[in-house]
Amino acid sequence: MRTCRVGLVGAGGVAQRHARVLSGFEDVELVGVTDVRPAAAAALAGTHGARTFRDVDELLAAGPDAVYVCVPPFAHGAVEEAVVAAGVPMFVEKPVAVDLVTAERIADLVARRGLLTAVGHHWRYLPVVQHARDLLAGRTVRMVSGAWWDRVPPVDWWCRRDGSGGPVVEQAAHVLDLVRLLVGEATEVTAYGDGSPPPVEGADIDSVTAATLRFAGGAVGTLTAACVLGWKHRAGVEILADGLALTLTEDGLLVCDGDGERRLPADPEAARVAVDRAFVDAVRGLGDDVRVPYAEALATHRLALAVADSARTGRAVRLDQPAPATLPASGVTVDA
Repeated sequence: MRTCRVGLVGAGGVAQRHARVLSGFEDVELVGVTDVRPAAAAALAGTHGARTFRDVDELLAAGPDAVYVCVPPFAHGAVEEAVVAAGVPMFVEKPVAVDLVTAERIADLVARRGLLTAVGHHWRYLPVVQHARDLLAGRTVRMVSGAWWDRVPPVDWWCRRDGSGGPVVEQAAHVLDLVRLLVGEATEVTAYGDGSPPPVEGADIDSVTAATLRFAGGAVGTLTAACVLGWKHRAGVEILADGLALTLTEDGLLVCDGDGERRLPADPEAARVAVDRAFVDAVRGLGDDVRVPYAEALATHRLALAVADSARTGRAVRLDQPAPATLPASGVTVDA
């Protein structure tokens, strides 16, 4: 395959970002865009010299080598089912769904088909993330603190629980993905929301959420999420291990140890390019650096939903050992 022909499902902000990146690759051709808003699809397709398709089936009939699914959380499900049925490699933007049932159903289909997938957790492509993993190797992690303090994005579905899943699911999933990578799997979470939505019409999500987590390796942690600001104020993780303290964000890594304090910069835009480059290379058979296939993203989604469920119910949620992707089990238990 000399050129990777890519179709886009969705024409919103995240699809526009992927389109810009993919258009910059000499070995990628954007063959078309489809969106429930025809005008948005036409605008994005026109910008990149692509075609507009009425729906996913028509897009798939054009024979793309890969499909990017860039739809809001509530719209996941039917699109992925069609792409998997067609056997086309699939890149899905996070979160992979607004619920667990949908995500597990898609994971099951992907596993049965043996399909190449990737999910847009681009933070994993920051070199400082690998540096943090190297520093933590062989050390006992004692505690982790994650935070995502931000605004309400300017889309009407985001402030509704059934539209986005809330800030933990839609925004803080990036942080939880890093926590899983660097600390390990959580076994239990207890979370509280403030029960007060942000001052946006139609909002029913919590303005702030605070959670405590217990991990299989013995570490404990916290997660806080907020959507009451007008800017992204904080997004990242702090990790405490024996003789080591790390602070990791999209912009860099702060390392504190016996040798003092040092900072390593990071480039989030380069990571957003790298996640697309890795997927295209995998589709073309030139590389094998997809760091978050669908099954891995499902584990992060399961943790995010556990936090959201605990905040909603006021009860602790236990995360059992994740079931294989081919089994329709949730892996989540709410304590009575």
